Amino acid sequence: MSIHVLHENPEWYPPFAAAFDAEGVEHRQWLLGEGTLDLDAPPPPGVYWSRMSASSHTRGHAFAKDHTRAVLSWLEAAGRRVVNGRRVLELEMSKADQLTALRAAGFDVPRTIAVVGSGDLLGAAGKLPAPFVVKHNQGGKGLGVRRFDSVEELADATLEPPVDGITLVQEYVRPAHPHITRVEVVGGELVYAITADVARGGFELCPADACAATGPPLFALREDFDDHPIVARYLDFARRHGIGIAGFEFIETADGRLVTYDINTNTNYNPDVEAVAPRSGPRMIARFLAGEAGR
Repeated sequence: MSIHVLHENPEWYPPFAAAFDAEGVEHRQWLLGEGTLDLDAPPPPGVYWSRMSASSHTRGHAFAKDHTRAVLSWLEAAGRRVVNGRRVLELEMSKADQLTALRAAGFDVPRTIAVVGSGDLLGAAGKLPAPFVVKHNQGGKGLGVRRFDSVEELADATLEPPVDGITLVQEYVRPAHPHITRVEVVGGELVYAITADVARGGFELCPADACAATGPPLFALREDFDDHPIVARYLDFARRHGIGIAGFEFIETADGRLVTYDINTNTNYNPDVEAVAPRSGPRMIARFLAGEAGR
């Protein structure tokens, strides 16, 4: 039985293809963004893994998000096993959705105001202390995230319009150390945690090999993290929301908070970390999906 991988970016697929091949798992790519969908035809048998990215529009795939919505609705109506299905897609596409769900589950999240259109952007920014952050509700890889030290600075800035029309104005969370932590989970288990250097990488922290920059590595394995209490909370959140594969990102702040600010449901794995980690993210995914296919 095949694993069907739904996505739109072939550059990010090779590590997963290698893991599927190493585990002897049959896999097929389904590139979304254009094509036809016969709603009266039964979907092919197999397990479907959706790893549609919120940043797909930045690669010229403007229709990939809505194509995926249609495909996932079709698959789920037919009773196919979908990992990171229709509900998870909405979490991936909306940071407001993520933050609302995280806050409802008791996580500390950044104070955030969602602005539809641009008319109230300065007014929203004035409700937060400076500095503050402005970001797109639908984003990815940290693209479009900017820090401002005053409302006046924001007023003078030229901002790229968000693809869904929603801009988030958010408190700036000052880290105690110059890194964020990303906790990778697969199939109800912890893979590992990594740190990402925000002093050098800023907000644009894509761990995939295709995003690799020159210079020292931005990412490192966070040692001795398995027993951290946040892990069990992330695993419980993933279970409750039907998330099979994801990376949760948090900041430990200078004033002692642990602030969760992002969920990446199309997570990628950094090759430098994979080389030294006790477990492999792509290999765990291949085994997890193979197990789902065997049920």
